[in-house]
Amino acid sequence: MHKNKNANARFLPLLAGLATVGLVPLAQAEIMLYDKDETTFSTDGYINAFYVNSDVDRDGDQYDRRQSRVKMGFLPNYLGFNMTKQMDDLKLGGRASFWVTINDSEQNGTDTAIDVRQFYGTVANPEWGEVLIGKDFGLFARSNILLDELLAGYGQVSDTLGLVDGGGVSFGNIGSGYPYPFPSSQITYRTPVMDGLRVAVGILDPVDTNDDSAVGKAYQKNPRTESEVTYQFDLGGAKIYSWINGSYQTSDNTDHNVESVTSKGLGYGVQAKMGDFSLTGSGFTAKGINPFFTNNAGEATLREVDSKGYLLQGSYTFGKNRLALSYGKTKDDGNGAVNTGADYETRGIALFHTINDNLKLVAEYNQFEINGHEGSAQNEDTDTLALGAVLTW
Repeated sequence: MHKNKNANARFLPLLAGLATVGLVPLAQAEIMLYDKDETTFSTDGYINAFYVNSDVDRDGDQYDRRQSRVKMGFLPNYLGFNMTKQMDDLKLGGRASFWVTINDSEQNGTDTAIDVRQFYGTVANPEWGEVLIGKDFGLFARSNILLDELLAGYGQVSDTLGLVDGGGVSFGNIGSGYPYPFPSSQITYRTPVMDGLRVAVGILDPVDTNDDSAVGKAYQKNPRTESEVTYQFDLGGAKIYSWINGSYQTSDNTDHNVESVTSKGLGYGVQAKMGDFSLTGSGFTAKGINPFFTNNAGEATLREVDSKGYLLQGSYTFGKNRLALSYGKTKDDGNGAVNTGADYETRGIALFHTINDNLKLVAEYNQFEINGHEGSAQNEDTDTLALGAVLTW
């Protein structure tokens, strides 16, 4: 295992600042603002807030406390705009989404952050597929997070990662089941859906995972490549959605005494829905990839770093209610939150109550654990109760 002496100093403060992570919910309404001459322009949005009470138990009495907050859930609030235009046999499209926090900074007053996680255009044809250019979420671990049963819930808020007191969102099952497919500049091709099968391949802006040395500079001579294959089918009355995705990149150094870093990851999963029941199982294994962020936020050196994880979930819908159970775990050998390696576990139960198509109420109880591989100094047990509402359009 390669131990990065700067991992905690650079990574943990960034975690608190980058806590606003999330993806677009799968089911989303929209408001059509313009629809004329084969041109459309629409908007969609997501607003949520939770009352949260977290009970933190860490090594050292200075950390133990019960903390109340009013924060967002796993998904931050956002406003999105969409455009389409038919030009002969090509359908042109575009999307821009603006993501915001709702918690101001105690140091900087009204310091709610706004960031753009999607800003891309598409060119599509039903015969040959679609090309996306711009900024969007990555392909590696994409379906793992999009099909998380607790996507509209709360999830884990590790104090070690700076999330209990942070101004952003919780982490859901990030770091305890899958890494976050960070938005990246990319050129991605998707095939048409062919009898339930679809393939996506893309080149993405590479990630700097190597050291700079006194006489050398880290560089990547090839882009990062990512891909995903999804297949949807019916079996014995159940609707099955399955996927496999991956990522590959090499990072070199102009100083030949500095070893290169090869990063590669594989994600996979299946979701089965039958009547009111849903079961989801997913996992990943990675080498040279940050177990929390696929873009290596914090710039840890990831040589010989291995991580793997899985997420098991089930839900049952009755009337206007959906009850979901979740268990996720990631095993990291040293460049996640702590240099010496740790196991991260999240257990959750959530009840979603639908008021109407645009409004849901959420109640969730979550347990998060860090079990260090070397000693108890990095251990953590944080239990969280979250009660909130989600408004979409």
